[in-house]
Amino acid sequence: MTDMLTIARPDDFHLHLRDGAMLQGVLPETTRHFARALVMPNLLPPVVTTADARAYRDRILALLPEAADFTPLMTLYLTETTDPEDVAVGAAEGLIAAVKLYPAGATTNSASGVRNFDAVRAVLECMAEIGLPLSVHGEVTDPRVDIFDREAVFIDTVLDPLRRATPGLRVVMEHITTAEGVAYARAGGPDLAATITTHHLILNRNHLLAGGIRPHYYCLPVAKRESHRLALRAAATSGEPGFFLGTDSAPHIDALKEHACGCAGCFTATNSLPVLAQVFEDMGALPRLEGFTSRHGATFYRLPPNTGTMTLERRANPLQLPEKILTGAGPVTVFDPGFPLYWHVAP
Repeated sequence: MTDMLTIARPDDFHLHLRDGAMLQGVLPETTRHFARALVMPNLLPPVVTTADARAYRDRILALLPEAADFTPLMTLYLTETTDPEDVAVGAAEGLIAAVKLYPAGATTNSASGVRNFDAVRAVLECMAEIGLPLSVHGEVTDPRVDIFDREAVFIDTVLDPLRRATPGLRVVMEHITTAEGVAYARAGGPDLAATITTHHLILNRNHLLAGGIRPHYYCLPVAKRESHRLALRAAATSGEPGFFLGTDSAPHIDALKEHACGCAGCFTATNSLPVLAQVFEDMGALPRLEGFTSRHGATFYRLPPNTGTMTLERRANPLQLPEKILTGAGPVTVFDPGFPLYWHVAP
């Protein structure tokens, strides 16, 4: 059994940092382990222009822990009034790494998302021309579609037609949760990739619902059947370059998670690397962990690989982590994988 593994410092290609007191409280949990992160733009109000993204990046950098080596990769929130020229300018400056598509109403703070895809055609064509990726929350919001089917329906009715109508558009299917998502990503060619979260490698819908509702396992897209979780595990550990890590770590204070209408999101920034090391060990795929966490995403986003390294050690005593992170906004519960973690990130 391997007891030590050194990898290039990982990247998180899907991260929620929020703003203000919450940002200040959770930022150290990501910068401790990750060299870069693709920061989601669904603030209130959302990050919709290059100027918004620049200001948000400056707020993040101002709160970096001392000596932290971390680069936030900024995104724009796609709306029906997004200016293609502004997107091109932000990309040319090296500020904007992706544009995020939220179907209106799909998840937290997505009310400003896209309803009429014809209205964003010019933006998508501009992005295809300059090679800027479109990061997609892949669920339809039609109330007639069962929540467990919304990803598969989105692929058939929105994503595939969108890609066919915009040749050359580079797309990342964010936080895929289904065997259908895995299959479509595999068949999509070099312009298509998919992120997989830490928690979707652990959870199926029984974890959320069987024996009582567990609000800290509630996320969007919602966890699916066990067969889908196994398909995600196989994809993540396959070594295929089209799959890489996007934690979708999404902090909410406990009062809003443990609520009559609880917020969606799992906070995994604190322990993603130890959890992933255990998953890859269980799958007999530890040598492929570096590709999933540190190589494939950088290649797709046309970024240089990180030069720093991280060492993971398998120890006899389980990792002791705080149950909650205390922030100025309130306590945030750390994701519990439901099993002890013997992989530790070496100091």
